[in-house]
Amino acid sequence: MGIGGQLDSPARHAEKQNQTAGETGGDMFHPAHQSEEQAEMYEEFGQYAGCNVLVTGATGFAGRVLVQKLARTGARLRVLARESSNLGELADLDIQWFRGDVCDEEIVQAATRDVHYLFHLAAAFRETHPNEEDYRRVHLYSTQLLAKALVDQPQFRRFLHVSTVGVHGHIESGRADENHRFSPGDSYQKTKLEGELWLRQFGEDTGLPYTVIRPGPMFGPGDMRLLKMYRMISKGFFVVLGDSRGLYHLVHVDDATNLMMLAALREEARSEVFIVMSDDPIRVVDMAKVIAKKIGREVRIIRLPVWPFYIAADICCAICYPLGIAPPLYRRRVDFFTKDRSFDNSKVKRMLGYRFRYDNELGIEETANWYLQNNLIR
Repeated sequence: MGIGGQLDSPARHAEKQNQTAGETGGDMFHPAHQSEEQAEMYEEFGQYAGCNVLVTGATGFAGRVLVQKLARTGARLRVLARESSNLGELADLDIQWFRGDVCDEEIVQAATRDVHYLFHLAAAFRETHPNEEDYRRVHLYSTQLLAKALVDQPQFRRFLHVSTVGVHGHIESGRADENHRFSPGDSYQKTKLEGELWLRQFGEDTGLPYTVIRPGPMFGPGDMRLLKMYRMISKGFFVVLGDSRGLYHLVHVDDATNLMMLAALREEARSEVFIVMSDDPIRVVDMAKVIAKKIGREVRIIRLPVWPFYIAADICCAICYPLGIAPPLYRRRVDFFTKDRSFDNSKVKRMLGYRFRYDNELGIEETANWYLQNNLIR
């Protein structure tokens, strides 16, 4: 549905959304697939029924999962997406599409009119945005446009802003919580932090209702970021750079999107920041061994010195970025092996009463099964 199109009645809209989302995303709200705790949570999600809900970043991995869940609630969905975005399975959902730049003031004004909830997931891709200002446009300027468009709308209920745990950088020891010092390691993380801090100050100054989520790397069925790792392990080896611990802290996309939806509804989450991670970090080497076990392979760990890869990453970026080509290697990809990421998720569990459904092993297994079923690994 385009700008200005006719909307269905709430009852008809919910019926159509349930039918379509059940075909594309699985019937996750069916009582047979729920624990009692999950059933209560999904009942709470029913508060979105009939509400105007705007999502940015909806065509990304987490955004697609979130939109399909929101569709199951009977929400009146709006999505602001670039003209070049691949809609995929979302094309079959009853969505009011606003196609264009998230920094286009005219489109933002139209998309935010009469909105009750905003889920702001839009992010710039590291591989194709070498200029810090490109990151800043998406992470800061779009946040400013959206917030200013919504602040004076009396029906508006919550700005759910998705930041990143990357704003904390390398965690030297222990587990970092929401109050840990900031140490962004690249332009992506730096501008993510700028957007988050601006929104929090704007919310304090104006009363705009907001909640900030800082998720870790999300994984699960549909994730393509970890595919290279799975493919390497499926060939019987895994290359590790350097000799650090290489702690990695993941969160399953199902848990992450559940918490986005809960936080936007809960009054106690207003003006709060939440780290959203699974219960435990995992060493990259141990992760490789779990993957090998789940796909039925023996894996040989090969350790290589890290410094040549940082040099190679800098050369790749220097050559590829001026040509508009995504570099095959960049510093953040090398950091995967050298930085430790370990976080404390107790605040979100305590304040929202949430129990994470996925540990590392279950999430790794489910992701492996999806890759196998879709012939992405053999």
